[in-house]
Amino acid sequence: MTEARRNWSPEDPDIQAAFPAIDAGVEPFGERVLVQIRTPKRYSEGGILLHDETRETELWNTQVGKVIAVGSSAFKNRDTLQPWPEGDWCKVGEFVRVPKYGGDRWEVPIPGTKDKAHFVIFKDHSLIGRQISHPLRIIAFL
Repeated sequence: MTEARRNWSPEDPDIQAAFPAIDAGVEPFGERVLVQIRTPKRYSEGGILLHDETRETELWNTQVGKVIAVGSSAFKNRDTLQPWPEGDWCKVGEFVRVPKYGGDRWEVPIPGTKDKAHFVIFKDHSLIGRQISHPLRIIAFL
């Protein structure tokens, strides 16, 4: 485990708020990977209510997600369905960098809030990399 990974936990309340446990309503087929995109905060660290436009910009520029489910042939040779020699690039529960564009995107309301959880299905080859540093410390590129 890298030093950067040791400084945070998936059970951190801020991470759980950013990636609430909501049923996406979809299981990925084949080589696809279901990823939940970070839910933007309603308030700044100083307690200021963020404008909806600011939150929307953050949402669509965020490239960090949590792996929710993996299709049955993801991370496998498409001809033989044997696992790739390097193994799975990521596992359910890990955080990954995802492309800014692409994938099949949808939202699911988060009960008891005005927020929505955002999900995307990507092909396994489209994932950029495993996020080993704190997933909330990554600033969206505008």
